[in-house]
Amino acid sequence: MSVPVIIAPEAKSFIPYPIDTDFPVQNLPLGIFSTPHLSPRPCSIIGDKIIHLFELAKDGHLDIHFGKLDCLQHRQLNGVFEFGKSFVRAIRSQLAELFDIKNLDKQESLSKYLIPLEEVQLHLPIRVGDYTDFYSSREHATNVGMMFRDPAHALFPNWLHLPVAYHGRSSSIVVSGTNIQRPYGQIIPGKEEIPITAPSRQLDFELEMAFVIGKDTQMGQSIPIDQAESYIQGLALFNDWSARDIQRWEYVPLGPFLAKNFASTLAPWIVDLDALQAFKVEGPETSVAQQSYLQQTGKNNYDIQLEVRLNGDLICTSNTRYLYWSMAQQLAHHTINGCNIRVADLCASGTISGPDPGSYGSMLELCWKGSKPLRLSNGSLRSFLEDGDELEMTAFAQADAYRIGFGSAKGIISPAQR
Repeated sequence: MSVPVIIAPEAKSFIPYPIDTDFPVQNLPLGIFSTPHLSPRPCSIIGDKIIHLFELAKDGHLDIHFGKLDCLQHRQLNGVFEFGKSFVRAIRSQLAELFDIKNLDKQESLSKYLIPLEEVQLHLPIRVGDYTDFYSSREHATNVGMMFRDPAHALFPNWLHLPVAYHGRSSSIVVSGTNIQRPYGQIIPGKEEIPITAPSRQLDFELEMAFVIGKDTQMGQSIPIDQAESYIQGLALFNDWSARDIQRWEYVPLGPFLAKNFASTLAPWIVDLDALQAFKVEGPETSVAQQSYLQQTGKNNYDIQLEVRLNGDLICTSNTRYLYWSMAQQLAHHTINGCNIRVADLCASGTISGPDPGSYGSMLELCWKGSKPLRLSNGSLRSFLEDGDELEMTAFAQADAYRIGFGSAKGIISPAQR
């Protein structure tokens, strides 16, 4: 197995960027870009400059075997990830070396491989295979349980023993910037349980972090928890849009369906797991003894700051370190029954809420089921999302000299249509 590529904190690039950029040379995430003259294909980014990987490799600046070169012209990153972590590590390592400040004399010759970010369109970075959404934040699960069930028994008995999840719909995962149409479904408009079919009146967001699978397994194979991260290629910011009124009526007995499958937004950048190793932290203490396949020690969570803005107003600040169930535990549980996973499968964390009201990762919690509406800077009130609202999520891991950012997951709510 190849060695993780951890770019030195003091490393600098000859590409200029501010200290608070999402994309310093220590990051080098992968995405998909196009221009009016180029079809979608893989890229990386430093500062606000897109790096055209295929042209860079074709002209001999990246040492890539000829048989692997074609994947740098694909419309998604699936082909890149299929060559494994060692291939991605080689790309990131060579990019860090090539664009290092010590190569300032090559700036002019390498500039033709750089494209200003404002001149490109970013696309969904992967062709998502299967999609699983977990429920891994204890604070979120407790808040929801308090609102809809007995506050003294907010968590279901199984929640502290296993990472709860449901299988979602990959076909409706869209890239950041895509408008989100308000969904129709069955809702209960009054106190009597007589449903009507109507546009959702309680459209919500869910602040999540997703991880992308980078290696296949076979049916019947389970992933040991201490090997789980070797199957995770990288992370991306994720919004699992939710229609709470549809969800409340339909979720018994089998869980979310139409309330979730109408749209989810994925940020355009896959941040490699290697770039986040300096930000590993210990997770929350467990409340019950866990099954052996879920037991872990040391630092297994990540210190990633999360922010949500509604029409430009900051309404939530949370962190992935709050997750009760780590990504490694999620994947170990996902496969304990022998379920096979495939490259570019997507697993999301579920809503990430923190311990205080300002860190709640959904409108449902921030407004406490509509009883405490948010007042925005323009004076308007919100209990749930309205048509025309713009919801944007951002995330970053902060070090002393740089930050590793994730770009944004953004969407504008458009009216329901029938």
